[in-house]
Amino acid sequence: MSTEKTFKLDGRDIPFDDGDTVMDAALRAGEYIPHLCHDPDFPPHGSCRVCVVGVNGRHTASCTLQASEGMDVDNSSEDILEERRMLLQMLFVEGNHTCPACEKSGDCKLQAVAYHAGMLSPHFTHFFPKRSIDASHPEMMFYYNRCILCGLCVRVSKYEDKKSVFAISGRGIDSRLVFNSPSGKLGDTDFSPTDQAASVCPVGAILPKYLGYETPIGQRLYDFKPISVVGDETARDIAKDKLTNGGPDE
Repeated sequence: MSTEKTFKLDGRDIPFDDGDTVMDAALRAGEYIPHLCHDPDFPPHGSCRVCVVGVNGRHTASCTLQASEGMDVDNSSEDILEERRMLLQMLFVEGNHTCPACEKSGDCKLQAVAYHAGMLSPHFTHFFPKRSIDASHPEMMFYYNRCILCGLCVRVSKYEDKKSVFAISGRGIDSRLVFNSPSGKLGDTDFSPTDQAASVCPVGAILPKYLGYETPIGQRLYDFKPISVVGDETARDIAKDKLTNGGPDE
């Protein structure tokens, strides 16, 4: 008799180990749960809520939900899909995400998750916030108007790069990403294009200078495969490779 622990995800048995979250177990089993702020290599954050699932009539973020035996998880009902679309719509209107003109288009997880969720138009009124661009770093740029406060760069810089270049400051609508330097400028930190944190941004907030359109639109990562079949590790490796091997002509 098998002693393997499982829960059900849309009717399929998903094996899990003690300490697994629903998200981690599902991804390991090849079942995609849409997400933006999650990375399996780092502590969960639960900030974007796009990974919402239903359990016993309650909607919760799967990246922080501990798996338990016998759990019945809804990942694809119309109620769940509608909530995801609403969350994505809010992320789009709270920033300035002009996909056709963005350097990240085709490589952007926010854009790809929106396509996957069937979010093809905004529902809410755009905020059109006036936010600056930090171009103080010699090799990298930061676009405040695209940041969705996922916290990935914060966690990766702290746990992987051991630098803690980034932090999130403020609360609610006043929350913003800040840089750990006396001037508050990215250029005055020890941030490097070779840092792991340089390649984890799911949107076009952290970008290298000079490389914006090196790969033509139509030939980018999610132009060929939907995000549901492209793993986080693959996306991160491709982004890292562009930073490491790309650059302006000498």
